[in-house]
Amino acid sequence: MTLNISIDPDDTTAPYEQLRAQISEQAHAGALPVGHKLPTVRGLAEDLGLAANTVAKAYRALDADGVIETRGRNGTFIAAAGDAAERQSAAAAQAYADRARRLGLSRAGALAAVEDALRAAYTK
Repeated sequence: MTLNISIDPDDTTAPYEQLRAQISEQAHAGALPVGHKLPTVRGLAEDLGLAANTVAKAYRALDADGVIETRGRNGTFIAAAGDAAERQSAAAAQAYADRARRLGLSRAGALAAVEDALRAAYTK
């Protein structure tokens, strides 16, 4: 099992976001199984020709999303993301629903806004 990452310097997407998205997609697709050890920040930065801070920023975002977990000096691993992702998604959905209601949106209007946002997010 190897990490298959390529950073396109001509892409308008920031390198850390390209890295975050590729690791996340590979983890969710099962190409990087739960428990797979990821390279160190410095090691991956060197392999990809990126600054260590760029890789660290991607790792922090992945950790916040529940995709990876850091085990101190033992390293960084692909986490069992399903539960964490589902919990965070449900919490975000609830917060959105509460906010939309407070703003006076109808159920149809709130749902349309979510569908628009999802369409935009998933067609990048």
